[in-house]
Order: sequence, then structure tokens, then C-alpha cells
Amino acid sequence: MKKLFFFLFLLTNLTFAQTQEITPETLAQKQLNGYNARDIEAFLEPYADDVEIYTFPNTLRMKGKDEMRKSYDTYFQKTPNLHCEIKNRIIQGNTVIDKEYITGTGTPFEATAIYQIENNKIKRVYFVR
Repeated sequence: MKKLFFFLFLLTNLTFAQTQEITPETLAQKQLNGYNARDIEAFLEPYADDVEIYTFPNTLRMKGKDEMRKSYDTYFQKTPNLHCEIKNRIIQGNTVIDKEYITGTGTPFEATAIYQIENNKIKRVYFVR
């Protein structure tokens, strides 16, 4: 009987682990969910500690989670109706490209975000606007 319970326990945990697989898409979605909830910790969790944020093609805007935390925490506090809707998402290897529609900032706007994933974290982001 103990073996049966142990087997069921392992099977349940294996199934749970498979549903929690880290993929470029799940990382992009996790940060989006945190962004829309204006939850700074949930938003930053999928990012690498040394993440780099660029304005496309190569203007560095921020480097590291600490800098992101300062910038986005203030932004989240000032924009209680902030919301980002994904209009289109392309996943190619370790790159996710999101066409976004952002509201709650005064004038709605569109942007494109390109997320590059390394070691199961978002390492670089390029914003095209």
C-alpha cells in the first residue's frame, strides 16, 4: 500500500512539474501578468538579474533588476489603470516578439517588445515604438 501511495505521489508531482515547464512564452506571459497586476515582484521574477532593456535597435535604457524595480515600481504606482493587451505574439526559438496595445497611461499606444531568453530568464528586451 505504501508503494502505491508513493507511486501516486511521484506521478502527481511529475505531472505538476510538466505543466510548469519554463519556456520563452511562459516567461513572457509571466512578466505580462505581473505588469497588468502592477505587481512588481511578479513582474520582475522572469527577468535575469543583469537584464538589459533597450530602445530598438541598440540604445540601452536600463540594466539590472534593481534599476527596473525603481523605474517600474514608480510607473505602476502612478498608473492604476495600466493594462497591456497582446495583439500578436511570435515565438521563434528563444525569442518572443509581442505586438502590444497599452492603455491606462492617458493616450493608448502600440509598441513591440522583443524578449530574448537565456538560461530560463529574460536577458534582453528591445522596445520598438
